[in-house]
Amino acid sequence: MLDYIIKRILLIIPTLFIIILLNFIIVQFAPGGPVENAIAQLRGVQAAGEAGGIGARLKVSDSYKASQGMDDELVAYIKKLYEFDKPAHERFIDMVKNYATFEFGKSFYQNKRVIDLVYERLPISISLGLWSTLIIYAISIPLGITKAVRNGERFDSITSFIIAFLYAIPSFLLAIILVMLFAGDGPFSYFPMRGLTSSNFDELSLLEKVKDYTWHIALPCITLTLSGFAGLTILTKNSFLEEVNKQYVLTARSKGLSDNSVLYMHVFRNAMLLIITSIPEILLKILFTGTVLIEIIFSLNGLGLLSYESAINRDYPVVFGTLYIFTLIGLISTLITDILYVVVDPRIDFEKRAN
Repeated sequence: MLDYIIKRILLIIPTLFIIILLNFIIVQFAPGGPVENAIAQLRGVQAAGEAGGIGARLKVSDSYKASQGMDDELVAYIKKLYEFDKPAHERFIDMVKNYATFEFGKSFYQNKRVIDLVYERLPISISLGLWSTLIIYAISIPLGITKAVRNGERFDSITSFIIAFLYAIPSFLLAIILVMLFAGDGPFSYFPMRGLTSSNFDELSLLEKVKDYTWHIALPCITLTLSGFAGLTILTKNSFLEEVNKQYVLTARSKGLSDNSVLYMHVFRNAMLLIITSIPEILLKILFTGTVLIEIIFSLNGLGLLSYESAINRDYPVVFGTLYIFTLIGLISTLITDILYVVVDPRIDFEKRAN
């Protein structure tokens, strides 16, 4: 197993390189980069300093004859400001060298290091992702097992209808409904509309901080849970139904074991294999894709919102930095899943499969 883990860790390096390379190439052909945006803003300047976000950084002292066209020195200065003064291959080599030491540069527009922006936003995304994932598993696994045990009964039919109904509702629409009902001026206005904590959070006692944090994160977590537990519930049910019909279950029952003993001593371990493989997928989906609209609706400054804003604004250091981090976390999560496979079922030997 150790040799397999080492091989997988070594494979992370070329995988990261290829993903970053492909995205770097795509960006080179994407219109509307930071240099073009800066030039477009300066062409519209009517007076000194009126250049949007770029004006202060360029220290504009006159109109740069914007109405008469851009001179070569100013264009060269803008390219150097945004680090586009070098050929593409040199910029890529420099980026790879920096990324090897987790140096992602500075944001074009926020005047902060990318790693600092990630550190600022990471706790919010982790909070949403971990709590939602834990709640989803706490609901889905018992519910899926119960549905498998009572397959075809009234309980199974009713819960299947509810699951299908919630699965059909987009997460952003569900978030809006919850906000309209339980936040702001809604009829049951029990929860705040925005933020992860109150403005006076630092002044609260430990117990009050826990209450305040729970109060703020309740609606986003409920939204992500209701929109994310359906798939895992069905997977759990189908996994247990498949195992229940196998020969070893019939043998165990013929020996006089009770249904609960057969279910939790024999079926549970084998059925959980497929469920364990879904852990990285569910967690990463919530962390990096499922929370973007949720963060917008609830005004939560997490990594999903940061990535979206960076892509829209062509803030390439943040785009590539967050992509690198997301990819690295995804690859490590997959490796952890393989290790969990062996922990749950020691019969699995990845080294033999890899040979």
